[in-house]
Amino acid sequence: MSAPDGRLDDVITDFSRRLVEVDGVVKTVYAAGSGPAVVLLPEMPGISPDVLRLARWVRDAGFTVYVPSLFGVDGAYPTVEGGAEVIRRACVSAEFRAFAGAGTSPVVAWLRGLARQAHAECGGSGVGAIGLCFTGNFALTMAIEPAVIAPVVNHPSLPLDDPAGLEMSDEDARAVRDRVARDGLKILAYRFDGDRWCTGQRFAAYRALLGDAFDGRVLPGSSANTNPPPFFRDMVGSPHSVVTAHLVDEDGHPTLKARDEILAFLTDRLSRSGSDGGTCANGTIR
Repeated sequence: MSAPDGRLDDVITDFSRRLVEVDGVVKTVYAAGSGPAVVLLPEMPGISPDVLRLARWVRDAGFTVYVPSLFGVDGAYPTVEGGAEVIRRACVSAEFRAFAGAGTSPVVAWLRGLARQAHAECGGSGVGAIGLCFTGNFALTMAIEPAVIAPVVNHPSLPLDDPAGLEMSDEDARAVRDRVARDGLKILAYRFDGDRWCTGQRFAAYRALLGDAFDGRVLPGSSANTNPPPFFRDMVGSPHSVVTAHLVDEDGHPTLKARDEILAFLTDRLSRSGSDGGTCANGTIR
C-alpha cells in the first residue's frame, strides 16, 4: 500500500515469518541471514520500512537478525493516525510499562527467552540486542539473560513521564549492574541532542548505574533527517531515531557513521575467540 507522500509499506518478502513460543506465549518473529544472532526490536509505531532497512543492514553484515512483532502493523509506513492508535494500545497493554514507577515491562521476559532460543539455534559467543525508542531500554534489560552479550540502546523513550527514568525495576537494575561488573559487558547507546523523548538526564542515569561500561554517544540534532515519515515529523516532533527514521543514508553522514559503529560493535562482541562462528542460517528458529 502506498503512503500519502508516495512511500510504500514493506511487504517483508525476504524474511522468514516464524511463530516463536516462550513460556506459553506465541509471537511472530521475522528472521533472515546467517551467522551469530541479533535481536532487533521495533520502535513505535511498529516494524516500519526504516526498521526493516536496519534489519537488512544487520543481516548483510553477517548476522542472523530476528525482528519480533510487538505492536503495530508489520511493514506499515508510519502515519500519524495509525501511530497514535498503536501508542494508545501499547500504553494500556499489560505487556508494557510506559510510565514512571511501574518497573520493567513484562514483555522483556519473553524477549530474553527469544534471545536464549536464538543463541541455541545460531551458536556463537552470544547474542546481540538492539532496542529502539519505546523498546530502547529493553535491549539492556534483556542482558540479564546470559546469552545477550552485545546490547545496543538507541534513544530509549520510556518512561514517558520521567526524563531521568530507566524503565526497570530496582531488582533488574541491580541484576544488570552486577552482570556488567561480573562479565565485563559493554553497552553502546545513541541519542540526538535536543531529543524531547530521550534526554541527557536519561543518559546520565544510565551512566550513574553502569559507569564506564555505558558508552552513550550524542549526535547533533541538526544532523537528523529533515523529512522523516509523518509520525516522526508530527507526533515525535524532534530529532529522535538515529539509525531509522532520522537516518540520512549518505556517505560520511553522522547517522550513517552511527550505523557503522553499531555493526562494528556487534562484530567485535559476537565474533570473539571461542565462537563457533554462528551456524544459524535463514532464521531456523521455531
